[in-house]
Amino acid sequence: MRTCARWWWWWSRGGLSLRSGVLLLLIPPLLLALQLLVVGSRLPEAARVWAGARELDGAVAFSVISIEPERRSSRRGGGAQSRWPGVEKDEEEEEVEVDDGERREGGRAYEDENEIQSRQGGPRALEVQRWAAEEPSFAAELSRIITYITRPQLNCSRVLSPGQAQATQPPAASAHWLLCAEDWLLPAADRSCVAYSFSMDGGDADFLKTVSGLGCEVHTFDPTNSNASGGHLGNSLASNRGDGGVVSQHKMWLEWRAPKKRRHKTRGNLGSVSQTLADIMAALGHHTVHFLYADLLSAEWRVFQNWIEAGTLQNVHHLVATVHLQWAGFEVGGTDEEVLRYWFSVLQGLQASGLKLVHSSAGEGHSVLKRTVTNAHSSYTLSWVNTQR
Repeated sequence: MRTCARWWWWWSRGGLSLRSGVLLLLIPPLLLALQLLVVGSRLPEAARVWAGARELDGAVAFSVISIEPERRSSRRGGGAQSRWPGVEKDEEEEEVEVDDGERREGGRAYEDENEIQSRQGGPRALEVQRWAAEEPSFAAELSRIITYITRPQLNCSRVLSPGQAQATQPPAASAHWLLCAEDWLLPAADRSCVAYSFSMDGGDADFLKTVSGLGCEVHTFDPTNSNASGGHLGNSLASNRGDGGVVSQHKMWLEWRAPKKRRHKTRGNLGSVSQTLADIMAALGHHTVHFLYADLLSAEWRVFQNWIEAGTLQNVHHLVATVHLQWAGFEVGGTDEEVLRYWFSVLQGLQASGLKLVHSSAGEGHSVLKRTVTNAHSSYTLSWVNTQR
Protein backbone atom coordinates (compact mmCIF):
# COMPACT_ATOMS: atom_id res chain seq x y z
CA MET A 1 0.00 0.00 0.00
CA ARG A 2 2.92 2.34 0.74
CA THR A 3 4.34 1.64 -2.74
CA CYS A 4 0.96 2.42 -4.33
CA ALA A 5 0.84 5.73 -2.51
CA ARG A 6 4.26 6.75 -3.86
CA TRP A 7 3.27 5.88 -7.43
CA TRP A 8 0.07 7.90 -7.04
CA TRP A 9 2.03 10.92 -5.72
CA TRP A 10 4.47 10.70 -8.61
CA TRP A 11 1.66 10.55 -11.18
CA SER A 12 -0.23 13.40 -9.60
CA ARG A 13 2.88 15.50 -9.85
CA GLY A 14 2.87 14.96 -13.58
CA GLY A 15 5.63 12.39 -13.69
CA LEU A 16 3.64 9.92 -15.89
CA SER A 17 0.97 10.06 -18.53
CA LEU A 18 -2.62 9.01 -17.78
CA ARG A 19 -2.32 5.61 -19.56
CA SER A 20 0.90 4.75 -17.75
CA GLY A 21 -0.71 5.59 -14.41
CA VAL A 22 -3.64 3.25 -15.04
CA LEU A 23 -1.30 0.38 -15.89
CA LEU A 24 0.69 0.94 -12.75
CA LEU A 25 -2.49 0.78 -10.63
CA LEU A 26 -3.26 -2.70 -12.03
CA ILE A 27 0.12 -4.11 -10.97
CA PRO A 28 -0.70 -4.83 -7.25
CA PRO A 29 -3.87 -6.89 -7.98
CA LEU A 30 -2.01 -8.87 -10.61
CA LEU A 31 0.80 -9.62 -8.17
CA LEU A 32 -1.72 -10.82 -5.56
CA ALA A 33 -3.41 -13.13 -8.06
CA LEU A 34 -0.05 -14.55 -9.12
CA GLN A 35 0.86 -15.23 -5.51
CA LEU A 36 -2.41 -17.16 -4.92
CA LEU A 37 -1.82 -19.27 -8.02
CA VAL A 38 1.73 -20.17 -6.95
CA VAL A 39 0.69 -21.12 -3.41
CA GLY A 40 -2.39 -23.05 -4.64
CA SER A 41 -0.28 -25.21 -6.96
CA ARG A 42 1.48 -26.68 -3.93
CA LEU A 43 -1.73 -27.86 -2.26
CA PRO A 44 -3.51 -31.25 -2.87
CA GLU A 45 -5.92 -31.26 -5.79
CA ALA A 46 -9.02 -31.51 -3.59
CA ALA A 47 -7.95 -28.43 -1.63
CA ARG A 48 -7.02 -26.07 -4.49
CA VAL A 49 -9.66 -23.44 -3.99
CA TRP A 50 -9.48 -19.85 -5.12
CA ALA A 51 -12.32 -17.59 -4.11
CA GLY A 52 -14.66 -20.61 -3.90
CA ALA A 53 -13.77 -21.90 -7.40
CA ARG A 54 -10.87 -23.35 -9.34
CA GLU A 55 -9.86 -23.33 -12.94
CA LEU A 56 -10.18 -26.64 -14.82
CA ASP A 57 -9.54 -26.97 -18.56
CA GLY A 58 -10.24 -23.32 -19.07
CA ALA A 59 -13.58 -23.45 -17.24
CA VAL A 60 -14.51 -22.59 -13.68
CA ALA A 61 -15.61 -25.55 -11.57
CA PHE A 62 -16.33 -25.79 -7.86
CA SER A 63 -14.19 -28.12 -5.75
CA VAL A 64 -16.18 -30.51 -3.59
CA ILE A 65 -14.26 -32.03 -0.72
CA SER A 66 -15.86 -35.21 0.64
CA ILE A 67 -14.69 -36.46 3.99
CA GLU A 68 -15.80 -40.03 4.65
CA PRO A 69 -16.61 -40.62 8.32
CA GLU A 70 -14.69 -43.30 10.10
CA ARG A 71 -16.55 -46.58 10.16
CA ARG A 72 -17.73 -47.46 13.61
CA SER A 73 -18.30 -50.88 15.00
CA SER A 74 -21.96 -51.94 14.99
CA ARG A 75 -21.67 -53.33 18.46
CA ARG A 76 -23.52 -51.42 21.10
CA GLY A 77 -21.40 -48.95 22.96
CA GLY A 78 -21.03 -45.34 23.93
CA GLY A 79 -23.97 -44.10 25.94
CA ALA A 80 -25.95 -47.32 25.61
CA GLN A 81 -25.40 -49.97 28.20
CA SER A 82 -24.89 -53.23 26.34
CA ARG A 83 -25.06 -55.54 29.33
CA TRP A 84 -27.05 -54.86 32.43
CA PRO A 85 -28.08 -56.85 35.50
CA GLY A 86 -30.97 -59.23 34.92
CA VAL A 87 -29.79 -60.58 31.57
CA GLU A 88 -27.05 -63.12 31.16
CA LYS A 89 -24.44 -62.48 28.47
CA ASP A 90 -25.34 -63.77 25.03
CA GLU A 91 -22.89 -65.58 22.84
CA GLU A 92 -20.59 -63.23 20.99
CA GLU A 93 -22.09 -61.84 17.83
CA GLU A 94 -20.47 -62.68 14.53
CA GLU A 95 -20.66 -61.50 10.98
CA VAL A 96 -23.86 -62.57 9.24
CA GLU A 97 -24.05 -63.51 5.59
CA VAL A 98 -27.23 -62.82 3.64
CA ASP A 99 -28.51 -63.98 0.27
CA ASP A 100 -27.66 -60.85 -1.72
CA GLY A 101 -23.97 -61.13 -0.89
CA GLU A 102 -23.96 -58.34 1.68
CA ARG A 103 -22.09 -58.91 4.91
CA ARG A 104 -23.48 -57.65 8.18
CA GLU A 105 -21.47 -57.17 11.34
CA GLY A 106 -23.19 -58.20 14.55
CA GLY A 107 -26.49 -58.78 12.77
CA ARG A 108 -26.84 -55.14 11.74
CA ALA A 109 -26.66 -53.59 8.29
CA TYR A 110 -27.70 -50.53 6.35
CA GLU A 111 -31.37 -50.63 5.41
CA ASP A 112 -33.29 -49.12 2.56
CA GLU A 113 -34.82 -45.77 3.55
CA ASN A 114 -38.32 -46.90 2.56
CA GLU A 115 -37.96 -50.00 4.73
CA ILE A 116 -37.01 -47.90 7.73
CA GLN A 117 -39.90 -45.50 7.21
CA SER A 118 -42.37 -48.37 6.87
CA ARG A 119 -41.54 -49.54 10.38
CA GLN A 120 -43.32 -46.88 12.38
CA GLY A 121 -42.45 -47.28 16.02
CA GLY A 122 -40.17 -50.13 14.99
CA PRO A 123 -37.08 -51.41 16.77
CA ARG A 124 -36.31 -49.88 20.13
CA ALA A 125 -33.73 -50.57 22.79
CA LEU A 126 -35.04 -52.05 26.02
CA GLU A 127 -34.92 -49.26 28.57
CA VAL A 128 -33.82 -50.17 32.07
CA GLN A 129 -36.31 -48.82 34.59
CA ARG A 130 -35.33 -47.14 37.84
CA TRP A 131 -35.54 -48.99 41.10
CA ALA A 132 -38.97 -48.99 42.69
CA ALA A 133 -37.47 -47.61 45.92
CA GLU A 134 -34.41 -45.55 46.80
CA GLU A 135 -32.40 -48.76 47.03
CA PRO A 136 -32.96 -52.32 45.74
CA SER A 137 -35.85 -53.94 47.61
CA PHE A 138 -37.48 -57.29 46.83
CA ALA A 139 -40.78 -56.23 48.36
CA ALA A 140 -40.89 -52.92 46.48
CA GLU A 141 -39.94 -54.44 43.12
CA LEU A 142 -42.45 -57.28 43.47
CA SER A 143 -45.25 -54.93 44.54
CA ARG A 144 -44.63 -52.75 41.49
CA ILE A 145 -44.84 -55.71 39.11
CA ILE A 146 -47.96 -57.24 40.68
CA THR A 147 -49.72 -53.88 40.66
CA TYR A 148 -48.83 -53.41 37.01
CA ILE A 149 -49.98 -56.82 35.74
CA THR A 150 -53.24 -56.90 37.70
CA ARG A 151 -54.62 -53.52 36.61
CA PRO A 152 -56.02 -53.43 33.05
CA GLN A 153 -55.10 -50.33 31.06
CA LEU A 154 -58.00 -50.51 28.60
CA ASN A 155 -61.66 -51.31 29.33
CA CYS A 156 -63.38 -53.12 26.46
CA SER A 157 -67.17 -53.04 26.23
CA ARG A 158 -67.17 -56.16 24.04
CA VAL A 159 -64.84 -59.14 24.29
CA LEU A 160 -64.20 -62.60 22.87
CA SER A 161 -64.19 -65.17 25.67
CA PRO A 162 -62.31 -68.50 25.59
CA GLY A 163 -63.90 -70.87 23.07
CA GLN A 164 -66.33 -68.23 21.77
CA ALA A 165 -66.29 -66.56 18.36
CA GLN A 166 -69.13 -64.14 19.07
CA ALA A 167 -68.39 -60.90 20.89
CA THR A 168 -70.23 -60.33 24.15
CA GLN A 169 -70.05 -58.10 27.17
CA PRO A 170 -67.24 -58.95 29.60
CA PRO A 171 -68.26 -62.01 31.64
CA ALA A 172 -68.99 -61.63 35.33
CA ALA A 173 -66.84 -64.63 36.23
CA SER A 174 -63.11 -64.43 35.81
CA ALA A 175 -61.91 -65.81 32.46
CA HIS A 176 -58.53 -67.32 31.67
CA TRP A 177 -58.05 -64.73 28.92
CA LEU A 178 -60.11 -62.22 26.90
CA LEU A 179 -59.71 -60.65 23.48
CA CYS A 180 -60.84 -57.05 23.12
CA ALA A 181 -63.58 -57.08 20.46
CA GLU A 182 -64.08 -53.39 19.82
CA ASP A 183 -64.76 -52.89 16.12
CA TRP A 184 -61.69 -50.76 15.54
CA LEU A 185 -59.45 -53.40 17.13
CA LEU A 186 -60.64 -56.41 15.11
CA PRO A 187 -59.78 -57.37 11.51
CA ALA A 188 -62.27 -56.15 8.91
CA ALA A 189 -64.98 -58.68 8.13
CA ASP A 190 -64.01 -58.82 4.45
CA ARG A 191 -60.34 -59.53 5.18
CA SER A 192 -58.61 -62.70 6.32
CA CYS A 193 -56.98 -62.92 9.72
CA VAL A 194 -53.94 -64.85 10.93
CA ALA A 195 -53.48 -66.52 14.32
CA TYR A 196 -50.41 -68.17 15.89
CA SER A 197 -50.29 -70.34 18.99
CA PHE A 198 -47.14 -71.43 20.82
CA SER A 199 -48.02 -74.04 23.42
CA MET A 200 -46.71 -77.44 24.52
CA ASP A 201 -49.37 -78.46 27.06
CA GLY A 202 -52.60 -78.18 25.07
CA GLY A 203 -53.68 -75.13 27.06
CA ASP A 204 -54.44 -73.28 23.84
CA ALA A 205 -57.49 -75.40 22.91
CA ASP A 206 -60.02 -72.65 23.64
CA PHE A 207 -57.89 -70.08 21.84
CA LEU A 208 -57.75 -72.28 18.74
CA LYS A 209 -61.51 -72.75 18.88
CA THR A 210 -62.10 -69.01 19.03
CA VAL A 211 -59.76 -67.97 16.21
CA SER A 212 -60.92 -70.88 14.03
CA GLY A 213 -64.49 -69.73 14.57
CA LEU A 214 -63.46 -66.30 13.34
CA GLY A 215 -62.27 -67.91 10.11
CA CYS A 216 -58.61 -67.13 10.70
CA GLU A 217 -55.67 -68.86 9.10
CA VAL A 218 -54.33 -70.69 12.16
CA HIS A 219 -50.81 -72.01 12.84
CA THR A 220 -49.79 -73.90 15.97
CA PHE A 221 -46.17 -74.42 17.04
CA ASP A 222 -45.07 -77.25 19.33
CA PRO A 223 -41.58 -78.83 19.16
CA THR A 224 -42.87 -81.97 20.91
CA ASN A 225 -45.68 -82.65 18.42
CA SER A 226 -44.66 -85.66 16.32
CA ASN A 227 -47.64 -85.14 13.99
CA ALA A 228 -46.64 -81.61 13.06
CA SER A 229 -44.61 -80.58 10.03
CA GLY A 230 -40.90 -80.04 10.44
CA GLY A 231 -38.73 -77.06 9.58
CA HIS A 232 -40.03 -76.79 6.00
CA LEU A 233 -43.39 -75.04 6.00
CA GLY A 234 -44.20 -75.07 2.31
CA ASN A 235 -46.73 -77.91 2.25
CA SER A 236 -48.66 -76.81 5.31
CA LEU A 237 -48.70 -73.22 4.11
CA ALA A 238 -50.02 -74.20 0.68
CA SER A 239 -52.81 -76.29 2.18
CA ASN A 240 -53.84 -73.56 4.57
CA ARG A 241 -53.56 -70.42 2.47
CA GLY A 242 -57.00 -68.91 2.06
CA ASP A 243 -58.67 -71.79 3.93
CA GLY A 244 -59.93 -70.04 7.06
CA GLY A 245 -60.41 -72.14 10.16
CA VAL A 246 -57.95 -74.86 9.16
CA VAL A 247 -55.21 -75.40 11.76
CA SER A 248 -51.68 -76.10 10.49
CA GLN A 249 -49.33 -77.72 12.99
CA HIS A 250 -45.60 -77.08 13.01
CA LYS A 251 -42.90 -78.83 14.99
CA MET A 252 -41.16 -75.61 15.87
CA TRP A 253 -40.55 -73.21 18.75
CA LEU A 254 -39.67 -69.59 19.37
CA GLU A 255 -36.08 -68.38 19.55
CA TRP A 256 -34.96 -65.04 21.00
CA ARG A 257 -31.44 -65.03 19.56
CA ALA A 258 -30.60 -64.49 15.91
CA PRO A 259 -28.43 -67.36 14.59
CA LYS A 260 -24.77 -66.51 14.08
CA LYS A 261 -24.78 -67.60 10.45
CA ARG A 262 -28.05 -67.28 8.63
CA ARG A 263 -29.58 -66.23 5.38
CA HIS A 264 -32.74 -64.23 4.96
CA LYS A 265 -35.66 -66.58 5.41
CA THR A 266 -37.59 -67.19 2.24
CA ARG A 267 -41.25 -67.95 2.15
CA GLY A 268 -42.00 -71.60 2.90
CA ASN A 269 -38.56 -72.41 4.29
CA LEU A 270 -37.27 -72.05 7.84
CA GLY A 271 -34.73 -74.84 7.99
CA SER A 272 -34.57 -75.04 11.80
CA VAL A 273 -36.80 -76.16 14.64
CA SER A 274 -36.27 -72.90 16.53
CA GLN A 275 -36.71 -69.48 14.94
CA THR A 276 -37.55 -65.92 15.88
CA LEU A 277 -41.11 -64.74 15.38
CA ALA A 278 -39.99 -62.40 12.59
CA ASP A 279 -38.40 -65.30 10.69
CA ILE A 280 -41.46 -67.49 11.13
CA MET A 281 -43.73 -64.74 9.81
CA ALA A 282 -41.44 -64.16 6.84
CA ALA A 283 -41.33 -67.88 5.98
CA LEU A 284 -45.12 -68.15 6.15
CA GLY A 285 -45.60 -65.00 4.11
CA HIS A 286 -47.35 -63.09 6.90
CA HIS A 287 -46.89 -59.39 7.50
CA THR A 288 -49.40 -59.32 10.36
CA VAL A 289 -50.45 -61.74 13.10
CA HIS A 290 -53.86 -60.67 14.34
CA PHE A 291 -54.04 -63.06 17.30
CA LEU A 292 -51.07 -64.63 19.09
CA TYR A 293 -51.14 -67.04 22.03
CA ALA A 294 -47.92 -67.90 23.87
CA ASP A 295 -47.16 -70.08 26.88
CA LEU A 296 -43.39 -70.26 26.64
CA LEU A 297 -42.59 -71.89 30.00
CA SER A 298 -40.31 -69.15 31.38
CA ALA A 299 -38.70 -68.27 28.04
CA GLU A 300 -41.20 -65.43 27.60
CA TRP A 301 -39.02 -62.71 29.12
CA ARG A 302 -36.19 -63.05 26.61
CA VAL A 303 -38.66 -63.61 23.76
CA PHE A 304 -40.52 -60.44 24.72
CA GLN A 305 -37.23 -58.56 24.77
CA ASN A 306 -36.46 -59.81 21.25
CA TRP A 307 -39.88 -58.67 20.02
CA ILE A 308 -39.38 -55.23 21.57
CA GLU A 309 -35.88 -54.69 20.22
CA ALA A 310 -36.67 -56.12 16.76
CA GLY A 311 -39.85 -54.09 16.36
CA THR A 312 -41.92 -57.24 15.75
CA LEU A 313 -44.77 -56.18 18.02
CA GLN A 314 -46.02 -53.51 15.64
CA ASN A 315 -47.29 -56.38 13.48
CA VAL A 316 -49.05 -58.24 16.33
CA HIS A 317 -52.57 -56.99 17.11
CA HIS A 318 -53.73 -59.18 20.03
CA LEU A 319 -51.40 -61.01 22.41
CA VAL A 320 -52.31 -63.56 25.08
CA ALA A 321 -49.29 -64.75 27.06
CA THR A 322 -48.51 -66.43 30.34
CA VAL A 323 -45.68 -64.99 32.44
CA HIS A 324 -43.98 -67.26 34.95
CA LEU A 325 -42.54 -65.89 38.17
CA GLN A 326 -41.32 -69.05 39.90
CA TRP A 327 -37.76 -68.54 38.66
CA ALA A 328 -35.80 -65.97 36.68
CA GLY A 329 -36.29 -67.63 33.30
CA PHE A 330 -33.97 -68.74 30.53
CA GLU A 331 -30.81 -66.65 30.25
CA VAL A 332 -31.95 -64.23 32.94
CA GLY A 333 -29.65 -63.80 35.91
CA GLY A 334 -28.67 -61.48 38.74
CA THR A 335 -29.97 -60.88 42.22
CA ASP A 336 -33.67 -61.30 42.89
CA GLU A 337 -34.10 -57.54 42.92
CA GLU A 338 -32.30 -57.19 39.58
CA VAL A 339 -34.45 -59.91 38.02
CA LEU A 340 -37.65 -58.22 39.18
CA ARG A 341 -36.46 -54.89 37.80
CA TYR A 342 -35.64 -56.60 34.48
CA TRP A 343 -39.13 -58.13 34.31
CA PHE A 344 -40.71 -54.74 34.94
CA SER A 345 -38.49 -53.18 32.27
CA VAL A 346 -39.74 -55.78 29.77
CA LEU A 347 -43.36 -55.06 30.69
CA GLN A 348 -42.73 -51.36 30.18
CA GLY A 349 -41.15 -52.17 26.82
CA LEU A 350 -44.31 -53.98 25.74
CA GLN A 351 -46.38 -50.94 26.64
CA ALA A 352 -43.98 -48.63 24.80
CA SER A 353 -44.42 -50.86 21.73
CA GLY A 354 -48.16 -50.16 21.74
CA LEU A 355 -49.59 -52.99 23.84
CA LYS A 356 -52.21 -52.18 26.47
CA LEU A 357 -53.30 -54.69 29.09
CA VAL A 358 -56.99 -55.58 28.86
CA HIS A 359 -57.22 -58.63 31.14
CA SER A 360 -55.24 -60.46 33.81
CA SER A 361 -55.80 -63.93 35.26
CA ALA A 362 -53.79 -65.35 38.16
CA GLY A 363 -52.46 -68.91 38.03
CA GLU A 364 -51.83 -71.41 40.78
CA GLY A 365 -49.17 -71.28 43.48
CA HIS A 366 -47.59 -68.47 45.45
CA SER A 367 -43.90 -68.83 44.62
CA VAL A 368 -41.87 -65.96 43.18
CA LEU A 369 -38.18 -66.55 42.49
CA LYS A 370 -38.36 -69.60 44.76
CA ARG A 371 -39.73 -67.51 47.63
CA THR A 372 -43.17 -68.14 49.08
CA VAL A 373 -45.25 -64.98 48.99
CA THR A 374 -48.88 -64.44 49.95
CA ASN A 375 -49.68 -61.40 47.86
CA ALA A 376 -48.64 -62.80 44.47
CA HIS A 377 -49.09 -65.89 42.29
CA SER A 378 -46.55 -68.02 40.48
CA SER A 379 -47.92 -67.16 37.04
CA TYR A 380 -50.33 -64.81 35.31
CA THR A 381 -52.04 -65.03 31.93
CA LEU A 382 -52.15 -61.55 30.43
CA SER A 383 -54.19 -60.30 27.47
CA TRP A 384 -52.97 -57.28 25.50
CA VAL A 385 -54.20 -55.36 22.48
CA ASN A 386 -52.07 -53.16 20.23
CA THR A 387 -53.53 -49.66 20.01
CA GLN A 388 -50.73 -48.13 17.93
CA ARG A 389 -51.09 -50.23 14.78
